[in-house]
Amino acid sequence: MAEEHRPLGPEASMVAALDDAAATLLSVWEETRERTTNRLSTAQLRAVVVVEQHDGINLRRLATLLGMLLSSASRLCDRLVAAGMLEREPGRYDRREISLHLTPEAMRLLAELRAERQARLAEVLAGMSQAGREALRRGLAEFQEVARRSPPAEPPPPSAGPPDPRRPGDGPHQHPTGPRNGPAVRRPNRARRTSRRPRPRPANRVR
Repeated sequence: MAEEHRPLGPEASMVAALDDAAATLLSVWEETRERTTNRLSTAQLRAVVVVEQHDGINLRRLATLLGMLLSSASRLCDRLVAAGMLEREPGRYDRREISLHLTPEAMRLLAELRAERQARLAEVLAGMSQAGREALRRGLAEFQEVARRSPPAEPPPPSAGPPDPRRPGDGPHQHPTGPRNGPAVRRPNRARRTSRRPRPRPANRVR
């Protein structure tokens, strides 16, 4: 079993500090979302942001990016269309395919959300020293550049778990006469029973 890589020494403390800072940023995001976009759930807001980044996206691609089932993404878009956040149009190349676009109301809502979030971040930065703000700016710029260059590692394949002896095919390969790795089990030889019919006697010939 491969050992999990964990940062040691100063790197570990830096990772913990960055994790705490990310949690603080997420709390600021959620706080401003509740004040600005209380009409939308977190899933609906994510869908709106994805459509903004990929204007004209189709429903299947949206479901993939959101990690949702196609049916769930379809119901989500139905609610956003009813709320006036999304509009559907026939595809540019395939008229049978529906493309999704933001409405002016959705774009106004996202602009308001970002302005509110940036105002809250500015309040926090105002309490920092000039040297601290400059170090944070340089560190975040380098962090963003490295994160873009190094994609996340692929997760390991799920473990198959212990074999289930109740299911055929699980466990060691079975041989008709027993396990391959163990002694062969000999089956007793059964004599073949053949039913012999009595031969008919020839009829008496008349001399």
